[in-house]
Amino acid sequence: MPDRYWITPCRRLIGPAWLVAACAALVLVQGPLALAQRVPVVERVLDNGMRLLLVERHDEPTISGGWVAHVGSANERAGITGIAHLFEHMMFKGTPTLGTKDYARDLEIMAEQEKTRDEMRGEVDKVRAAFRRGDIDDPFKLENMTPRYRELEARFKGLIEEQRKILVKNEFDRVYTSNGGSMMNAFTTVDMTGYFITVPANKLELWMWMESERLLRPVFREFYAERDVVYEERRMRTESTPLGKFAESFEALFWESHPYGWPTLGTPSDVSAISKADADAFYGLYYAPQNISLILVGDLDPKSAEALVRRYFSRIPRGKNAVPSFIPLVNAQPAEKRMLAEADANPQVDIYWHTVPFQHKDSYPLTVLGQLLSTRTGRLYKKLVMGSQVATEAEGAQFSRKWAGVFNITGEARDGKTPQQVEEGIYAAVEELKEQEVPAEELQKVKNNFAAGEYRRLSSNFPILRQLIQNDGLGDWREINDAGAKIQAVTAADVRRVAARYFTKEARAVGVYTRKAGSASAADDEYAGLAPDQKPIMMKIASQIQGETSLEKLQQALQALEQRAGDGDAKRKVLMSLYKKKLQARIAELQKK
Repeated sequence: MPDRYWITPCRRLIGPAWLVAACAALVLVQGPLALAQRVPVVERVLDNGMRLLLVERHDEPTISGGWVAHVGSANERAGITGIAHLFEHMMFKGTPTLGTKDYARDLEIMAEQEKTRDEMRGEVDKVRAAFRRGDIDDPFKLENMTPRYRELEARFKGLIEEQRKILVKNEFDRVYTSNGGSMMNAFTTVDMTGYFITVPANKLELWMWMESERLLRPVFREFYAERDVVYEERRMRTESTPLGKFAESFEALFWESHPYGWPTLGTPSDVSAISKADADAFYGLYYAPQNISLILVGDLDPKSAEALVRRYFSRIPRGKNAVPSFIPLVNAQPAEKRMLAEADANPQVDIYWHTVPFQHKDSYPLTVLGQLLSTRTGRLYKKLVMGSQVATEAEGAQFSRKWAGVFNITGEARDGKTPQQVEEGIYAAVEELKEQEVPAEELQKVKNNFAAGEYRRLSSNFPILRQLIQNDGLGDWREINDAGAKIQAVTAADVRRVAARYFTKEARAVGVYTRKAGSASAADDEYAGLAPDQKPIMMKIASQIQGETSLEKLQQALQALEQRAGDGDAKRKVLMSLYKKKLQARIAELQKK
């Protein structure tokens, strides 16, 4: 299944073993959902333009704190794609007092590194010119580099080794964890970059100091080494997975000239060419206080917390330049687009339709429509999996991003069936929604599921923080309180109307995947679609699921996957699909007893 909304993976996961995988996939919830009660948010704005959101809850002696920079890969430009995600990594590199034994020498080494890199870029220009002339076959091969480049590279590696001797690796992480911090993580999407952690309530001031320091005085040490780490992450998550490269091509095909069409992990040539000067300029513009929201949820006194925020974060000067107004429009698609691919994965079909962005009035009936189609009680499962039996799974969902939206329906073909048969079954289900209004009982059941799901998500600090980050990053934190009523107000006529308006042939792109000749079938290896590093993880999770005897826990985990499924890259989607199948199989086994 091609990627629908890039979210970088968890930096680390702490929690019960087999539930960790669900956490990895559910860092964020996409789209407006119904809420059972209102979250009492206190909003303030500092003099430097930084927004503060506070939620007082005394159910547990912890505080989940985070902040969201209103910048994602869509704010990049050609030549520096991937830089927003690179910053997700760089913001953990420390400050003048964290991450080094000798800050003065640290600065000197970084200056020498940058001077050397400038010279290396000059040599790279020569290599690229040779590539354009056809003198060499690949501008990235080391053997095609100039002798001078190789000398400079050796010097640069020496500087890296010298710097490593004075670095204190992962000190930022260790300060938090040694003081009871947990769930520290970060993510990048096309629309935002977020950072979060949970700390004991009596460590709130530590959080204030740590987070304000890395915004006020960040030190981007190991910049080029970390850039190479990001490049390798891209290789592992995209180029070395069965569907990764196809996913990028399909996204580019669908979004065409819109910046949502380029990958959050960046293109290979851009990631390898980003300079520290590029990074400094990007940070100065998009990580300015007026482009950031702080969010604190938990055992706090709003007045005291606000005073601490003003004490620590008001030190950060307002950015000199305003963030550019960014409202790109998606070009109207004149005809259906199709991509045919052979992959080392099970045959499947992925269909995208252009829809609407966050808070658009039609995003709510489209969200309800997605739930009507999905889950084991949804129409796609009943018609394609249980009915015609052309598919092993099928589901749909609306994804409202900040500037535009996409509705995605995907289905995996059963052995002996074809993706084309699955595609035809999907269209038949969609046509029913256009022609007939959804029965009242079916619609109400979906609404009840939304309300119940949101009630559960208000049970602790971190899920509330997660929703506030998501909604604020998309443009309005108030959606956490307002979306519920809008979902409940959706009528059967609304569902029929949006199905007719948006599910047209001209507005869609279709990706058809057939199994590459010689690749393993699902019957030969149920882990065939996983990347090599995923197989042992999934095997362990499968073993733990099989040993779980609590039907309630298994059903809760499955419900989380079905109702809260956030996006991720193609690699994670394959793993989570198998995870879901294992949960369903174990639930069915226990229900027979």
